[in-house]
Amino acid sequence: MSTILRAVSQLFRREQDAPSHVAAKAGSSLALADPVEIAPNDPLVAYFQSSVGAVDIDILSLDSPGLQALRGAGIKLVVPLVSQGELIGLLNLGVRLSDQDYSSDDRRLLENLAGHVAPAVQVAQLVRRQEAEARRRERFEQELRVAQIIQQSFLPRESPNLPGWRIAAHYGPAREVGGDFYDFIPLDDGRLGLVIGDVTDKGVPAALVMSATRSILRAAARGSSSPGDVLRRANELLCPDIPRNMFATCLFAVLDPFTGRLGYANAGHNLPYMRTSSGVLELRATGMPLGLMPGMAYEEREIVIGSGDSVLFHSDGLAEAHNGAGDMFGFPRLMGIVGGCAPGTDVINVLMAEMTGFVGGGREQEDDVTLVTLAREAAAETSSARDVGNEVLAAFTVASKPGNERIAIDRVAASVQPLDLSTGRLERLKTAVGEAAMNAMEHGNHYQPELPVSIRVRASRTQVSVEVTDHGGDQEIQEPQAPDLDAKLAGEQSPRGWGFLLMKSMVDDVRRTSDGKLHTIELVLHRGGDDDA
Repeated sequence: MSTILRAVSQLFRREQDAPSHVAAKAGSSLALADPVEIAPNDPLVAYFQSSVGAVDIDILSLDSPGLQALRGAGIKLVVPLVSQGELIGLLNLGVRLSDQDYSSDDRRLLENLAGHVAPAVQVAQLVRRQEAEARRRERFEQELRVAQIIQQSFLPRESPNLPGWRIAAHYGPAREVGGDFYDFIPLDDGRLGLVIGDVTDKGVPAALVMSATRSILRAAARGSSSPGDVLRRANELLCPDIPRNMFATCLFAVLDPFTGRLGYANAGHNLPYMRTSSGVLELRATGMPLGLMPGMAYEEREIVIGSGDSVLFHSDGLAEAHNGAGDMFGFPRLMGIVGGCAPGTDVINVLMAEMTGFVGGGREQEDDVTLVTLAREAAAETSSARDVGNEVLAAFTVASKPGNERIAIDRVAASVQPLDLSTGRLERLKTAVGEAAMNAMEHGNHYQPELPVSIRVRASRTQVSVEVTDHGGDQEIQEPQAPDLDAKLAGEQSPRGWGFLLMKSMVDDVRRTSDGKLHTIELVLHRGGDDDA
């Protein structure tokens, strides 16, 4: 075969080296003939498929656009390249330089050459397809990696710590990353925004739309206290720029941790399930997905999460998982499992174990699975070991922003109002709470709004306790030096310490604890006693 190819190569060189007037006379030659495109449904293809040997173009009689194109290109002789019964190409030849017809020896040589060339061309085509497929897979894998980085960088690193509440989240990405997302948004008034959503499509486009939707929802949430209005504003901002045939389903809720009230609105997302002592409820609210049409309104509803109650927010990845027989996990099964969980149960772990058992090991996850649980602790869980019978009067958070200590003072004062503290003792408690909250925001959370300060107010028959918790638990607890004004002015003593002294002078006891992550300062005020500071 190498001898034949060398002979053809020499023929190419002889044709290309021919004088210009000879080439012009010859028209399209073996070396100079341009490729001719022939449609797959052209009758000429079937003719070449079944022909044996070289074909004279001039003597063919077919109603074929391809035949006309070959003649227009100056082709005189065509040798079909057939391998394993498949037509993979044509060897096209123009007139000979000698103007003589192709001889029988020429035809045998060309047919012999075609018999060797056709398998080689087929192998080359296969190699090119494999290389193209490998490049496509590499691009696909790279896109998956980029999508995963985008998506995971926008998910919360940890769940909020709200006294009296348990909040947990799970995000399990499928191999072909979708657009699932969830978020927690601390609001200035101490309430907490919760988001769960799902963007249509997969890969980088879905991840980009997810990140844009999350950012828009965060901005809208800080400008409105109404879940329905937040979704309306987000929809108006998304509609002009979202890619065609893409949209985002989303549920947005706002929790008041003090009262347990949960207001929510739904933009076409899966219904949350609320487990109570009397059964499971679907939290229904109507609304179109975000990004489909402008001018949409979103129904807003409210429920109260009682002691021991919990709510599950979820994407469709769990309910729409399939087993080997093609059966779907289903929403009824999901709802039944939620209803069967006792208070205090880790619902997420139960659901993931149920899904694994249903789907079976070794099966690739079809879609992202995102779960968020919100549970209010039962009264027994919130009682204090130090003072049996303590009642939780309030549990809330405030964003770490200058001035938000006023929110903490007002909320604490409102919660202890039924206790009928004397005016003097109430003012002392408010002063200590303001100082503790300000220190927590400034020194514990470094005024990072996404790190809230958690406050819990408890009362027993004999005392009131206010716990102020920040995220500075990794800082070593040291008893501040007794402030010395002269030493501070001389720079011999840290300027800090006045706040702690003030708190100790306002209340009856100040306790500080840390677990390596969270730092808590507890202010204890006796319900009786003198009003003198």
